[in-house]
Amino acid sequence: MAEGRQAQYLVAAAVSVAAMVVGILLAWSTPVIPKFHNNETTINITDKEISWMAAIASPGFMAGSLVTRYISDMFGRRAVILSSAGPMIIATMIILNTTTVWCLYVTRFLWGAGNGMIITVSAMYLAEVSDPEIRGRATSSIRYMTNFGSFLIMSVGPFVSYHTISYTLLVLPICYFVACCFIPESPYYLLKKGKFNAARASLVRLSGNKDAKVIDSRLSAMGVAVKKDMRRSGSLKELFIGKQYRKALIICIGLKTFQIMSGSLAIQQYLGQIVQESEADVKVSTVLIIYGAVKFIVGIFSSMIMDKAGRRPLIIYSFFSTGIFHIVVATYFLIQPNSSPYYNYIPFIGLVFTCIISVLGYDSAVFVINAEIFPLNVKSVAMTLQNILGGFLNFLSVKGYQEMKDATGLAGVFGFYACMAIVGAIFSYFLATETKGKSLKEIQVELQGDLYDEVDEKTKIDMVKKDEKETELKELTRDFT
Repeated sequence: MAEGRQAQYLVAAAVSVAAMVVGILLAWSTPVIPKFHNNETTINITDKEISWMAAIASPGFMAGSLVTRYISDMFGRRAVILSSAGPMIIATMIILNTTTVWCLYVTRFLWGAGNGMIITVSAMYLAEVSDPEIRGRATSSIRYMTNFGSFLIMSVGPFVSYHTISYTLLVLPICYFVACCFIPESPYYLLKKGKFNAARASLVRLSGNKDAKVIDSRLSAMGVAVKKDMRRSGSLKELFIGKQYRKALIICIGLKTFQIMSGSLAIQQYLGQIVQESEADVKVSTVLIIYGAVKFIVGIFSSMIMDKAGRRPLIIYSFFSTGIFHIVVATYFLIQPNSSPYYNYIPFIGLVFTCIISVLGYDSAVFVINAEIFPLNVKSVAMTLQNILGGFLNFLSVKGYQEMKDATGLAGVFGFYACMAIVGAIFSYFLATETKGKSLKEIQVELQGDLYDEVDEKTKIDMVKKDEKETELKELTRDFT
């Protein structure tokens, strides 16, 4: 392993500690909801209030993503990662000192905000600081460590007290804050801000190469790409009206929609209840441990194969396979066979397989590919938009689970998830692009096609006209003074 790659892996490891905390907070309600039902806490809460508690993190996630848009552009990617620890620590202090449902809502909202900040910026940051050969592996480590955090809380949560979990969540954000204090800022961001010397120092740290010619050559190539991107606006309006972003925007919105509406988060939140309704003779704690362990272990392989198999094949095949297993689970709940007790394990086995497939495929690959397909000028606003959309869809998915179940039963719920997954496979086959092993510039050339050079020529002409007008204005001012 080259020295430079070691530095990049260490940076990814530090950011991944933050991702682990995200995973813990995402799965927090999975072992805690049974504690509410069993009166193991001092909080009196109804089933309706629990459904709101489970869903309220999504609006917080949207708010955190929106804040990230401004912090990331004004102060940098690193600043977002560090500041995300704030709402998490404040939220945990609230939950440790309250017994009211409303304060629990506030806590979940703030946790969601911290999660939104990390998820929005981490993939963007790692995509900018990693070499193309390891970018997929480094970026997918975020998903891997998120799964590891979920595994930890689902494995330990059922066996420790409610307050023990909360005290742990007070310490962990401090740990990742300290770890991320030592990571460098993205050289792309520093070049965007005109800080050439700082960008050079960052690139030296990340590459491990002190050869001035090599560093200057790489920095020059980055600078050209940054100037090309930054000649255009970075506003939301620019993202929507610019024809050169259209394909990337369609891919991003489509993949995120089908990823979430295939039911991963809702299934995780209500996993214990689903298995109980299947009448399988297995403890909820055992179910959570197995599910969390599978998700974690498979996540390791996902990060290993991301840069070998490619993003696009993983997304297509995993969406289609997930749809097939959802159909199996839906069929079970439709006919609910009772001729043998072994049939009762079909839903649990089906959900474990969907977990394996989704983590190996679209849950990891969508996260990576959406961080790679936008140019620098609109990357922050695009990632913010993606995560606001994700938060909204997560809210619909988690809050709508109970309503859909009441209306159609679990057969209807999983039938809907199956349809979303299969349509996601079709969408990915026709529209998803492959980004494996390509530089960020090469990805833009492929996505924008002829528009890449056309827009560049137009912006060059506009820049010349602007310079001419400024020169003319200066001359006129000089003549009249």
